[in-house]
Amino acid sequence: MRILVAGGAGYIGSVLTPLLQEHGYQVDVVDLLWFGNHLPDSIPIQKRDLFTLDAPDFEKYNQVIFLAGLSNDPMAEYDPAMNFVQNGALPPYLAFRARQAGVQRFIYASSCSIYGYTENELYNEDAPLSCAYPYGISKLVGERGVLQQQESGFSTIALRQGTVNGHSPRMRFDLIVNTMYKAAMTEGRIIVNNPAIWRPLVDVRDTAGAFLRAVQADNDVSGVFNIAYDNFTVGQVADLVKDAVETHTGKKVLVEVRNQADCRNYKVDCSRARNRLGFQPQYDVRAMVANLYAHHASYGDLTYEKFYNILVFKQLLERQSNASTKAPCAG
Repeated sequence: MRILVAGGAGYIGSVLTPLLQEHGYQVDVVDLLWFGNHLPDSIPIQKRDLFTLDAPDFEKYNQVIFLAGLSNDPMAEYDPAMNFVQNGALPPYLAFRARQAGVQRFIYASSCSIYGYTENELYNEDAPLSCAYPYGISKLVGERGVLQQQESGFSTIALRQGTVNGHSPRMRFDLIVNTMYKAAMTEGRIIVNNPAIWRPLVDVRDTAGAFLRAVQADNDVSGVFNIAYDNFTVGQVADLVKDAVETHTGKKVLVEVRNQADCRNYKVDCSRARNRLGFQPQYDVRAMVANLYAHHASYGDLTYEKFYNILVFKQLLERQSNASTKAPCAG
């Protein structure tokens, strides 16, 4: 089987694509390489705007995995227009072209952010959606645009991921567990704005495993699946990260609670993914921290801009703006 991973050079793709290859799949990646290339040399990669792909570009593939687009709220709020184009329009467009070319399955990386605020209820995939922020709205638009193209011979799967954490060759420290780990290691303290709000969390290794299970699912499987290890309060996450870092380093870590309001609060039920995809997550918060600590020497300065998507994104847009300003006028 041959798989195209759109946006496969990012945080998740850098873990997923080697995993797919290890399971005997032929894998190609198309990515603009905003965050560089951390993939093994054995994985072919094409630097290309995904909107330039047409049906013939998909003809040799059995499945397509979509990991591209803007990846978090800060990026979406910094450039809402690009957010809605990349997250809302691009996935349905690629699914349309893939379906035209006879691809058998399109797997979309959705997000639990689309739930917004759940009043501390455990939400399954049929629950109402209330997110009012650009990122969550755009992910839902992309999800619906992909899923409505499902038909006989063309499976569409959306994986609504909880917040993904842990070590990846394309490392990030702007994710809740990773951010707390960075703070604990560099400052000796973790700041918690609101300890009561809930978040579903998942290790990037388990996330990659969920995509593998989706690839391997029966041909008639389509639909939406929540993907998380479990639901945690932010206060609980801070305590788990604190304890894990103290265990690994022998140094004391403080937790500072500020009790600030936050309108994003959601818990999700992942039983559908377990029952229909065979998704069985393995890595809890302590395991995430253990893997971060195991790779700590390779990170260097944890405050480097390359570890923070919004900082890289701003630099990218500034360079593009400067380049267009300096371009000679036509006439």
